[in-house]
Amino acid sequence: MPRFARLEKDNELQKQQLVYLAQRIDETTQKMCELRELDRKLKEMTNFETREDGQEFQGVGGSDPTVIKSQLSAAKTPKELVRSMHRSLDELDSEITLCEENKAYLHKVLKNQEVIVASTPSIWPTKGWLSSRFGYRISPFTGKREFHRGIDISTRMGAPVIAPADGLVSRVYWDRGYGKVLCVNHGSGVMTKYAHLKKALVRKGQYVERGEKIALVGKTGRTTGPHLHYEVHLNKVPVNPLRYILN
Repeated sequence: MPRFARLEKDNELQKQQLVYLAQRIDETTQKMCELRELDRKLKEMTNFETREDGQEFQGVGGSDPTVIKSQLSAAKTPKELVRSMHRSLDELDSEITLCEENKAYLHKVLKNQEVIVASTPSIWPTKGWLSSRFGYRISPFTGKREFHRGIDISTRMGAPVIAPADGLVSRVYWDRGYGKVLCVNHGSGVMTKYAHLKKALVRKGQYVERGEKIALVGKTGRTTGPHLHYEVHLNKVPVNPLRYILN
């Protein structure tokens, strides 16, 4: 009888421990449910419904935590509790695996977007005032109507010219009309061009970052005074640079 009483006490203690572990599993399942909701919001932020491999971009799946909780509560014997816990742990393991896969893919997507943002022109290439806009204008030299492929920013001689985005210097050359010219390739079909420079501070093939000083404003070539002629090309077609300048 004393041995039976001791075993009965041990059995009750083990059952209490199992109930405690079951509650911990329920809490973890609830946290996984919150993580599933975070995955859904991240998917909306990235606007990626399908993955690059063609598979559907999934959020974290799994059982409803309220269902698991009711299953654990309904289990009256230690064996039933153990079986319920094993089922819950298997489901949690599946959720964690899927979560890890989606987090890795989300990291890749966000990293790619970070590179795209860093490589997209978004700031003024120099400080000054806008003296000529993009589009048709009357030429200051011929008095005839002509298409202006960029914008002119008038400023002091030798003022710094900075890279408006990350990129690779693709050309540094002399042009009869543009004078000293520098071109930067930003990838994704975007290229920026800087003309009438006094001096280029970078060389062809050099990688530059947004905000880095790349040249000095000058008045080389055909010009009425010191200023920066700035162009943005998208897929080799000149576009309005003001579209690539954020206030």
